[in-house]
Amino acid sequence: MKIVGIRETAVRLNSSLRNAVFDFSQMSTSVVAVITDVVRDGKPVIGFAFNSTGRYACGGRMRQRFIPRLLAAPPDSLIDPASGTLDPERALACMMQGEKPGGHSDRSIAIGTIEVALWDAVAKIAGQPLHRLIAEKWNEGRTVAKIPVYVGGGWYAPGKTLVDLQDEMRRHLDAGYRLVKMKVGGAPLGEDLQRLEAVLSIVGSGAQLAVDANCRFARAEALAYADALAPLQLRWFEEPCEPADFALMAELCARYAPPLATGENLFSTQDVENLLLYGGMRRDRDLIQVDPPQSYGIVQFARTLERMRAHGWSPRSVFPHGGNRMSLNIAAGFGLGGCESYPGVFGPFGGYGEDVTVADGMLTVPDAPGIGFEMQNELYRIMKELAG
Repeated sequence: MKIVGIRETAVRLNSSLRNAVFDFSQMSTSVVAVITDVVRDGKPVIGFAFNSTGRYACGGRMRQRFIPRLLAAPPDSLIDPASGTLDPERALACMMQGEKPGGHSDRSIAIGTIEVALWDAVAKIAGQPLHRLIAEKWNEGRTVAKIPVYVGGGWYAPGKTLVDLQDEMRRHLDAGYRLVKMKVGGAPLGEDLQRLEAVLSIVGSGAQLAVDANCRFARAEALAYADALAPLQLRWFEEPCEPADFALMAELCARYAPPLATGENLFSTQDVENLLLYGGMRRDRDLIQVDPPQSYGIVQFARTLERMRAHGWSPRSVFPHGGNRMSLNIAAGFGLGGCESYPGVFGPFGGYGEDVTVADGMLTVPDAPGIGFEMQNELYRIMKELAG
């Protein structure tokens, strides 16, 4: 059993949506295919992944460093001797050869995307959904049929009015979501408060609404928003400041009583541990939002959870960033608090596919082998074309 090829292509998201920091008009993502010599139904088993959304395609680093290392490795060095199948942990170690410590975002996204694609292949070879393999390895075999979900929306867009914003939130509620998230920080505070008031009139209470500032604020603005948002008792206030400004995060935690959320822009286990040590985060209410494909993949994510447990944090405090089938399988397999959803945005990379439904704030966990991208027709067309 061996890897016979790894391919990557960059795909543009082609979106006019905007958060507080940038728009997605130039955003791209890397789609990866890991081709094995294992044959099922007359075809080679191929694992797929993409590097989530919000970070640009990274194929150059894959082709220059990580793909050549895997293809040059002796095939037996990537095999788990106990199971006789490809071992993503050994593949991760192989890709990290020759890498200097630190500088994680230079490589974590490229490595993580390849690693998750390899997991897709391993699960397909086993004939199991990925979440079941994860549960067997790291969660004592515990699986779930449904998992809590929230919907990401409330974007800034050209010409979008308060009525448009309210209509968007009504559509999410009608679709079965019970917790919605909206963007803040892309307009003056007074205007954002009007937007919040408009949305609260639709969703009913702050417990059904989270906000995301996408790391927009320096200290003065972060504190001003915290003071203005606190009376609303929102479900959480996400990414209020620069991701590695742990001192400001600690100040916000001491000042802002409702839940805070962060972590999607931290790309290593050490970064997350530093957040817990120095960022003032409160394990009884706050949320961590690491994106596994962007932070070295599933094996390293398991190590991150282990360090979190050592600091008294539960996996239920983790809501992985991503809103895709990768994050759904990961959340279900590890028993995380829930996952997010981006229906109708990011082109073929948004949504979950026809076998996943939303009802009363819960998302069904699919049983398709591997990650199950084959159930997302438009996205799977891109993946099939890449795999040839």
